[in-house]
Amino acid sequence: MTLTIEVLASTIQDGSKICIPTDYSGVSMAATRALIKRGAKDLHLVGVPTSGFQSELLIGAGCVATYESSALTMGEYNPPPRFIHAVKNKEINLIDATCPAIHAGLQASQKGIPFMPLRGIIGSDILDLHPHWTVIQNPLSNEEDPIVTIAAIKPDVALFHAPFADRDGNVWVGRRRELITMAQASKTALVTVEKIIDDCLLDDETLAAGTLPALYVGGISHAPRGTWPLGFWQGDTEDANHLSLYKSMAKTIDGFNQYLEEFVFNGAAS
Repeated sequence: MTLTIEVLASTIQDGSKICIPTDYSGVSMAATRALIKRGAKDLHLVGVPTSGFQSELLIGAGCVATYESSALTMGEYNPPPRFIHAVKNKEINLIDATCPAIHAGLQASQKGIPFMPLRGIIGSDILDLHPHWTVIQNPLSNEEDPIVTIAAIKPDVALFHAPFADRDGNVWVGRRRELITMAQASKTALVTVEKIIDDCLLDDETLAAGTLPALYVGGISHAPRGTWPLGFWQGDTEDANHLSLYKSMAKTIDGFNQYLEEFVFNGAAS
């Protein structure tokens, strides 16, 4: 169950649909760098419900064919230069969504149903971008009551970072319930963790409530500080100096490639 980061990344096949969390939920930057180093191609990223530095790096490195989310934002380090370049030059397929729609699509897959109904986007032009989203009449209402059916999002892999796992393969995610939704909506979950503990998480009534059972986990890699340079809700704060450095370097493709060479390929990360 416990894999090296290289082996974990190698289990993600080219062309896979991968759901990844927003920057505050536990982004596996360790696995991201491993994917770039192995030359991953044609990935379909689903940002849940947004993504940031992780997707920016993967897109800039040429690993991504499709980006599906409600935003790609680097917060105060905006704009994301390689994402903007890729969109302007039509190097990736962009599927624009909304935060509730991303969650609804994953919840449909989690529950094994073809769609999830959603309100709030009727009348918006985003419906024109999604021919598989359909406005129907609420079958439980005798009055006119349109509602949108959001097609299930069915990822191959949920990829994220968590505080710890046990030796049985159970992963503790605490109150980050979106990580459990992601894992249960996907064919499997691949997780990097800060540490591995000996005691079974499911034997502890307190910890069990925030535990993703091993049933949904296809592989775990021990990767301390695995979210760096992003922050982690159970660890370090973001490395502001490094993210500012990235913003400066990635303005040009030459600068971005220099960044990859120094901080990805040559192992200078952390």
